[in-house]
Amino acid sequence: MTMTRHPSVAARPRTRRSMNPWKAVTYAVLVVGVVVWLLPFVWMLLGSVKTPGEVLQRPPTWWPHHFTLENFRTWLTELNFGQFFTNSMVVALVTVLGNILFCSMVGYALAKLEFRGKKILFGLVMVTLMVPGIVTFIPLFVIVSKLGLVNSYLALILPFLTQPIGVFLMRQFMSAIPDPLLEAARIDGAGELRIFFRIVLPLCGPPIATLGILTFLSSWNNFLWPLVAAQSEKMYTLPVALSLYSTGENATNYGLLLAGSVLIITPIVLLFVFLQRHFVQGIATTGLK
Repeated sequence: MTMTRHPSVAARPRTRRSMNPWKAVTYAVLVVGVVVWLLPFVWMLLGSVKTPGEVLQRPPTWWPHHFTLENFRTWLTELNFGQFFTNSMVVALVTVLGNILFCSMVGYALAKLEFRGKKILFGLVMVTLMVPGIVTFIPLFVIVSKLGLVNSYLALILPFLTQPIGVFLMRQFMSAIPDPLLEAARIDGAGELRIFFRIVLPLCGPPIATLGILTFLSSWNNFLWPLVAAQSEKMYTLPVALSLYSTGENATNYGLLLAGSVLIITPIVLLFVFLQRHFVQGIATTGLK
């Protein structure tokens, strides 16, 4: 049995949707913004494979005339890049894990537990968000120095194990978790730690990814504190090494500087590419309640 189309349906012409002029303008502006935003990164990448003379050439050139990997070879063979990379990675990863654990715990307490002074404590967290880090820089260094932790991993990690923005982020997301779900677990005899690790944390994938990216980015790019707290080459992180070894007494080796910058941002770009879906979801869902 064959089905026939109604003539009016078959003869109905297809209409092509015309793009809204405002939408076209929006797309054009976004494309221009992306291009402008990417230009410095493209210049950095192309400049890292140029010879020192071509980097300083006037007028400047975009595409390298003499492609070279000498700047990267210098970083990977002549300089102690492995030690610098290891220091940055250890500090960043431990800082990320500490923030995920402690910020989640504090966020859970502020979101789902009732205790005296809860609102005051959350208010203090919000106040610390508005305090510039440079204000606490000297007191923090004095404390670390009095404890004898200068020039160690502990000096680079401990001051940043918990951040107010992380507490706020986790608290806002956990506030949206249904209370009956937690009450059912308490009725079944689960303690708060078990509820936290077995129920709450598995539901917090997006904010954990967001907090991890933000913390890793902040720790990986941190320059001023490692410059002061790390007082020997064996404790230098990548930003400190990049500043010290690419800038001489009389001149700056811009090719070496650009190559080091490429090596520094590569892990950040890879991290965001792998976790961008969770990052966007975490930002979008934070503060819904």
